[in-house]
Amino acid sequence: MEKIWLQSYPKGVPAEIDIDHIPSLVALFEKACTTFADKVAYISMGREITYRQLDVEATEFAGWLQAKGMQKGDRVALMMPNILQYPVALFGTLRAGCVVVNCNPLYTPRELEHQLKDSGATAIVIVENFAHTLEQVIAHTAIRHVVVTSMGERLGSLKGMIVNFVVRRVKKMVPAWHLPGGISFKTALAQGRANGFKKVALEQGDLAFLQYTGGTTGVSKGAMLTHANIASNVTQAYNWIKPVVREGEEFIVTALPLYHIFALTANCLTFLMIGARNLLIANPRDIPGFVKEWGKYPVTVVTGVNTLFNALLNNPDFDKLDFSTMRVTLGGGMAVQGPVADRWRQITGTPLLQAYGLTETSPAATINPLDMEEFNGAIGLPISSTEVSIRDDYGNEVPLGQVGEICIRGPQVMKGYWQRDDETALVFYPDRFLRTGDMGYVDKKGFVFLVDRKKDMILVSGFNVYPNEVEEAVAMHPGVMDVAAIGVADEHSGEAVKIFVVRKDPKVTERMLIDHCRGLLTGYKIPKHVEFRDDLPRTNVGKILRRALKEGA
Repeated sequence: MEKIWLQSYPKGVPAEIDIDHIPSLVALFEKACTTFADKVAYISMGREITYRQLDVEATEFAGWLQAKGMQKGDRVALMMPNILQYPVALFGTLRAGCVVVNCNPLYTPRELEHQLKDSGATAIVIVENFAHTLEQVIAHTAIRHVVVTSMGERLGSLKGMIVNFVVRRVKKMVPAWHLPGGISFKTALAQGRANGFKKVALEQGDLAFLQYTGGTTGVSKGAMLTHANIASNVTQAYNWIKPVVREGEEFIVTALPLYHIFALTANCLTFLMIGARNLLIANPRDIPGFVKEWGKYPVTVVTGVNTLFNALLNNPDFDKLDFSTMRVTLGGGMAVQGPVADRWRQITGTPLLQAYGLTETSPAATINPLDMEEFNGAIGLPISSTEVSIRDDYGNEVPLGQVGEICIRGPQVMKGYWQRDDETALVFYPDRFLRTGDMGYVDKKGFVFLVDRKKDMILVSGFNVYPNEVEEAVAMHPGVMDVAAIGVADEHSGEAVKIFVVRKDPKVTERMLIDHCRGLLTGYKIPKHVEFRDDLPRTNVGKILRRALKEGA
């Protein structure tokens, strides 16, 4: 199949990557810890940990896994928010040659049971706030070793005691739980220290992560991401940002959970590679607390999703922060809306640049050039060693500028789905292009534009309506704080557009919004139904759950 557009790269970015010098993610980790040993690696609730300390504690955790008989290839589940224990357990698991199974702390018992059983995980590190969920399902899983940690365990005796008292007694965020044999994180590290650690030989083709994601059948599946997949994506991202970042000097804010692929690869691994300080935000839904924490540090880089940026912009104290050190803002996970990007630049003085990817691509596939001054609506250019193909329903590449399914090929694309050859076959073409399920197009300069999820498309009288376009138009109204669009059944047109709106101005009416859209959208795209809500359902990273809205419509 012929390529119909010429790939271009920002100045200084190579067309191809070479990861021969990175035998595994552990090698990448160890190099960073040696190079930046005395620099701060992570900050959580005021407590700092250096790269040297991170190295030592990760070795101790790896030693604990070996003490429990864990072998290369065994799966270890991690179920924590952004606290210091997470990177220690993450790198310790990888160092022991085990496979990380990231679990969302907000999982229901049913969801957690499925993931633990499907992955075959035999050990888990879980924060006590969610231990009651594990208690309900552990008997039906292969879990044999349990570490239960607390929000304050690694914050020092006094600070930790205060944090735990507030979390347990004041906010009552820790339901009663009982997990016989469970030990504390401190105990696990002590046992690992006493046991010692024996180095494990790792290769690029070894599994590093089983990163769970939804799919065509709705069943959560484990994307098999190898050391080579993730090392490739870290190298691709590093090459992209290298011209504008300074090794050992960057300060990145991590509000998205590290158990999510975006923050895992971008914040945790790529910025570890350049010796950045990483501010962990345990609860990004607490926007006032997030803003207060941000104000304590000279932040240079922030990543997030559109809804997070929007929430920050609507906080009355956000524009009072000092943004003089800010260099890069990167949005992903969902489409960045133009009005949000415009306000972000106006308030922070830095452009909000889009990147695109998915769990199955480790995740980055396209990124906008970091020297761009204005928001262009694109999700970027394909990164090094990455090919993008826009295809129709029959797998044929469509003409330049025409909308089709975005397909990706590159070294960061997953090996396949864990124990699901049927699902793997559904998402790969014979030429190994991955079907993303996202609709988009490429312009003559090679920029890729995301239109919407294929399954979210609304069909009005035979015309395609993409929710992202409707949402962006509605978001331009000054009285709107948040919006989501879905399709609902209509006896005349098959489907009609319905919007759910969180108002900034309580005086905004349904008629005002529909009239506003008339000046921005073609007739069949204009919302026919408007429902006002106090809030909208979201995923763990803040993406709006259109599916939940559709089920309740």
